[in-house]
Amino acid sequence: MTPAKFGVSCLLVFCIGTFAFSRQTTSPRTSGSIDDAGEPIKVDVSVVNILCAVRDGKGRLISNLNKQDFDLREDGKPQTILYFSRETKLPLTLGLLVDSSVSQGRLIPEEQRAAGDFLQQIVGPQDAAFLMSFDVNVDLLQDLTGSVDFLRTALGEIHVNGGGGMNGPFPTGMTGGTHMHDAVYLAADEVLKKEVGRKAIILITDGQDQGSKLSRQDAIRSAQKVDTIVYGILFVDRDFYGGGFGYNGEGALKEMANETGGRVFNARNDKELHAAFQQISDELRSQYSLGYSSTNPARDGGFRKLDLKVNQGGLRVQARKGYYATPKG
Repeated sequence: MTPAKFGVSCLLVFCIGTFAFSRQTTSPRTSGSIDDAGEPIKVDVSVVNILCAVRDGKGRLISNLNKQDFDLREDGKPQTILYFSRETKLPLTLGLLVDSSVSQGRLIPEEQRAAGDFLQQIVGPQDAAFLMSFDVNVDLLQDLTGSVDFLRTALGEIHVNGGGGMNGPFPTGMTGGTHMHDAVYLAADEVLKKEVGRKAIILITDGQDQGSKLSRQDAIRSAQKVDTIVYGILFVDRDFYGGGFGYNGEGALKEMANETGGRVFNARNDKELHAAFQQISDELRSQYSLGYSSTNPARDGGFRKLDLKVNQGGLRVQARKGYYATPKG
């Protein structure tokens, strides 16, 4: 099937250009929050939800904490945690974003195998995932689906596209060839915005953005607005960069992850790539879900800074740094 290409919105037609869609067949799944009895939970939109992971000094996940173990502040003011659960069973919506620019050409087969195994493991009956590739374009290869077979098929279609004027680590094309920021923005704003429950984006990339029309802050803001965690798997072809010369992508990836409550994993080979996916899988299964009603009732669209800590010494909380108090409706 040849994907139909069209602009996502008036803004994105101008700013980003190509966002391709293909095989948008999806399987039914529950789109609302689910309790242990399988009944939908209706949650007031004024409730702020936070997903977090907690680790000890050796990096091990801690999954036996209670609500009273957490201290939560918004813009420096204490907040009362109203809802709390461990190892949440909320549906997971996952976006897998794969860098298909020329710098990743030799790594794509390994990425396809590892990503396929990860999706087989993580996507359950009430979960869904979608797949994007990004290079000179951002392509939606598979829209939201619960079918791992559909996702594996889409993974097999990823191929290198550097566009004109791309040759080695010093691109000469005017448009550039790695639209990572645009991809994160589109994944959040066009797909994940419509979903509820747990939401995460996993980026497999060397972290180098070249040619995006939107900035890194635009990408971070889009993920924060839809309560989405960004994970990065830093998979770099060092030979492409002459042993590391001209490479500086790690910092950008870490900023996106840190601001949204995720992490970055370094993978130097196929084994470490599989290990990174396994760690993400373990973390997504060991999250705490906290909910509170802000003491600041204004829905002015402003950014609210969050500070979530654990009262026990030696434990580190991994959570998003804040949220946008968007108006209702």
